[in-house]
Amino acid sequence: MEGIYLVDKQTGWTSFDVVAKMRGITGIRTIGHAGTLDPFATGLLIILVGKEFTKKQSEYMKLDKEYEAVLKLGKESSTGDPEGEIRDAKELENLTRRKIEEAFEKFTGEISQTPPSHSAIKIDGVRAYKKARRGEQFTLQERKIFVNRLEIMDFKYPILEFRASCSSGTYIRTLAEDIAKELGTKGYLTELRRTKIGKYNIKNSQKMDEIEKRLRK
Repeated sequence: MEGIYLVDKQTGWTSFDVVAKMRGITGIRTIGHAGTLDPFATGLLIILVGKEFTKKQSEYMKLDKEYEAVLKLGKESSTGDPEGEIRDAKELENLTRRKIEEAFEKFTGEISQTPPSHSAIKIDGVRAYKKARRGEQFTLQERKIFVNRLEIMDFKYPILEFRASCSSGTYIRTLAEDIAKELGTKGYLTELRRTKIGKYNIKNSQKMDEIEKRLRK
């Protein structure tokens, strides 16, 4: 049962939920994942089972990622996703695909990004999102990331669907908020799906119930 598993994570599950489920199915304790997905997000999660594979975890973590996202403009969320407090923001008039493409150009290549306060980054040993939920004040350091490509999949105001290919460590929630700001308003992600990690594609993944059924035969 040791090996690399490509999981299509469902919404509502944390990445650790998937790890815990795999431990229960396989009976193997040494299991890790290569890149956290937020609970509301779906898509490709690489699960490494067994010591031989978990020791290469850092190599998988460094791979570029591809995401498909749905950005709702004219609203903002305290967490950058549907789980936060939603507030109204400035409505945009006459927003065209060309204006969006121009904004995308400004976020392509090497850019600086400040991770969201509701992230899994540890501050003094405590996850940032836990501090944020307690109302604690803290500052996260800006970092350099690389966005290989941004493209519009569909647009009908206020909903913008886009695809992003980027370096490891990129926060798509923050990228979406920054794009909305560049367009002159606020925005938050209503959907997020990871479709690729390096050479690994969501097309070759399985949902957890499919994996469980196969392994318990």
